Amino acid sequence: MSSIILVRHGQSIWNLENRFTGWVDVDITEKGEEEAKKAGNLLLKEKLDIDYYFTSFQLRAKRTLLIIKEILSDNKEVQEFWELNERHYGALTGLNKDEMKAKLGEQKVHEFRRSWNLRPDKLDRNNSHHPRNLDIYKNIPEDLIPDTESLEDTYNRVIKIYDKHIRQLVKKNNVLISAHGNSIRALCKFLFKLDEDQISKLEIPTGNPLYIRFDNNENISECRYLDNERAKDLVVF
Repeated sequence: MSSIILVRHGQSIWNLENRFTGWVDVDITEKGEEEAKKAGNLLLKEKLDIDYYFTSFQLRAKRTLLIIKEILSDNKEVQEFWELNERHYGALTGLNKDEMKAKLGEQKVHEFRRSWNLRPDKLDRNNSHHPRNLDIYKNIPEDLIPDTESLEDTYNRVIKIYDKHIRQLVKKNNVLISAHGNSIRALCKFLFKLDEDQISKLEIPTGNPLYIRFDNNENISECRYLDNERAKDLVVF
């Protein structure tokens, strides 16, 4: 038996402020820290031995994973990939979601957030929130840094790195990925073979480990959130 555990980072500062965050590198809140601690304790209770850890380049995912590893007393190496980053929200970056609903209409904002291949307008490259202007992305080739992304764009980069670095490990090991709402949705689309309509309905709660176990034939044999009180509906299982 093997498994993959997907953890969306604990509540971030911009989650709390209800802002489109994307590639901006904000930290987690005090509540986010508590969510990460609870995630770690839930994993400890399951007595899961994690063989490999992966995360994005972003502080909120890395801090969540650090707290989890501290709870587990595990000092294994963590592999970081920018391809596991949150979706880039383009010109929506930094804007308040409720204010944008009032301006654009709730349906339009929902389309931006949940549609498969709709990209928001590009973020101006001179904007201080653009990834080209953030130090954590200085070693990424500029032609790979997006100005905006659809969920489809996010899916393509996430699955590319999953195929290259993670997929083989999952066959015989327990793998934990600390990432983001949309990068985890992308992984769920791939793992559960969701269509574009199903993925639009999938919600990923912060700081709640999604445990996915595989049988010897690499088929999913079990799937559940470890925190039942904050679980979201799984449209596939």
